[in-house]
Order: sequence, then C-alpha cells, then structure tokens
Amino acid sequence: MPEEMDIIVPNIKHEKDTQEKKPPRRDDELWKGILDDVFEDFLRFFFPNADELFDFKKKFVFLDKEFNRLFPVEVNSAGVRFVDKLVKVHLKNGDAKFILVHVEVQGNKGHEELSSRMFRYFYRAKDKHNVSITAFAVLVDDVKSYHPKVYKEEYLGTKLSYEFNSYKLLNQEEATLRANPNPFAVVALTVLMALKNKNIKDEGLKHIKMDLTRELIKRNLDKVKHDKIMAFLAYYVNFENQDMMRIFEKEVQQLTGTTTPMGVKEILLERRKQEGIKQGDAIARHAVVENLITKLGLSDEQAADVAEVPVAFVKQVRKELEAKK
Repeated sequence: MPEEMDIIVPNIKHEKDTQEKKPPRRDDELWKGILDDVFEDFLRFFFPNADELFDFKKKFVFLDKEFNRLFPVEVNSAGVRFVDKLVKVHLKNGDAKFILVHVEVQGNKGHEELSSRMFRYFYRAKDKHNVSITAFAVLVDDVKSYHPKVYKEEYLGTKLSYEFNSYKLLNQEEATLRANPNPFAVVALTVLMALKNKNIKDEGLKHIKMDLTRELIKRNLDKVKHDKIMAFLAYYVNFENQDMMRIFEKEVQQLTGTTTPMGVKEILLERRKQEGIKQGDAIARHAVVENLITKLGLSDEQAADVAEVPVAFVKQVRKELEAKK
C-alpha cells in the first residue's frame, strides 16, 4: 500500500491595480478553483511519467488549513495577498515526497521577492515534514524579462543556491498548447491568449473565447471537467459590456447543442467567503504585531518571527503606529 504524499500548492498571488480600469479585465483569482479541478491534468502536463509516479486512483485531499498554518496569508503595503493550497496525493512506489507549486499571478515585484518566498516555502515545509521537495513557479505575468528560477545567498564563505522549476506562460508557443491534448493546455492557452490580446475589444474577445471553446470540445472531456474549464475560459477575461456574455453563451449553445452552465457563480461566492475569512485573519495579525511592537518592544525581525508574518508586514504596522503619534 503506497504511503501518502503531500503536494503543497501556493496558488494565487493577486495584486490590486487601482490605476487600470480598462482591459485587460483578467480575473486571476479563478486560478484558485481551476487548479483544484484539473490538478491531475496539471501533474500530467509537467510530468510526462505522471501515471508511473502517482496513484491517480486515490483522490487528492486539499488541505488548505494546514498550509495556512505553515504559510499565513501575506499582506503588504501594496495590498498584495497570497492564496495558497496544500494537496495530499499518493505515490505508486510508496515514497513520501512533496511538490511545491507556486502560481505567481502578477510577477512584477522583482526576482528576489519571489525567489526568497519560494525558498521560505521550501525550508518551512522541509522543517515540518522532512521529505524531499520539488517546486514550481508558474508565471502568468506580462513581463518577458521576468523569469526567476533560483534563490542565492552568500555570507563569509557560506553559500546557498536553491533552484526551482519555473514555467513562464508568456514564453509558450500557442501551436504547442493547441496540439497538446491535456486539458490543462486549454487553461494555459486561455492565459496565453489573454496576455497576447491585453487591449482587445469585446467582439474580438468573443471570437477568442469561441476559439478556446472549440479547443476544449476537441479534448472530449467528461461533463464536470468540461464545465469547470469552460467557466475558467469564459470568465478569465471579462467582457466590458455584459450583453456580450449573453451573446457568447448563445453561440456556445448553438455550437454544442446544449446549454453550457458557466458554473462560476459558486467559485465567486466561495472566493468572497474566503476573502472575508482572510481579511479577519489579517486584522488579527495586525493587532498581534502592534502588541509585539508597542508592549514588548520587539524588532521588526523578531516580531515577524513570533507572528509568522513577513518583515514587510511588520514594517508597515510600525509605520502606521508612528504616523499616529
């Protein structure tokens, strides 16, 4: 009987953009749900020998609460949040391993920030579970020069180099994704087309969505998975005029001969619920950090270590306290 294997999936980084109010109208938080829905395909996409490695007959178990204890939600002055996942799977050979998958949605905060965060995820998971780890960073930003792959540190003769797998959507070939029968390829293609057509108008966007729908139909998926990916491609980039969504749905119905449930409502409702929970967590941590600073006089690094929050979060709290004086 194979042992259980934990797969850590830091899922989403989402940065509020207060300046841009026009296309791209991407909803990157939909990554949160789609990774749950196509995680088996995700593994097959990156591991050609996935069926030899993983026991897909046993269901994945998504352990979000445990991951949140290891890696509390991070908030900084720019409003950046991280939504993470912990997934348990099984190996066929019985070994216990970890896979750390980080989905970097904006990817524009600098090489060092992502790389150091990837390393922090690694050593905390390693410390808790003491197993081997392989890590992925899936980058869906639009900055071609941004492609972190390694974290390095050196001091007085001591050197550290931590390399992780990094997949850059913007660098992928459209033809290659179209030729790939894996359902995750449609997810990747949806993001790639969004990156290539950032300022597209509604009519052109509808054309792209219909093209993606045809790509999805080619994969001959079961209804549940088809509907989940359909929801992702339908809502990943929103129409400016919602009347166009009804036109799109009608054309999809004509193409498939059935009413295609977009099924994203549940995703959005769950997201709002989780946002409320995380907002409450952030408020609680803010109060803890305040006490550590004002009552115990801890340094930024000490307070960050005790509260298990980034040093940047502590610095922001300290800045707010000083402003009140």
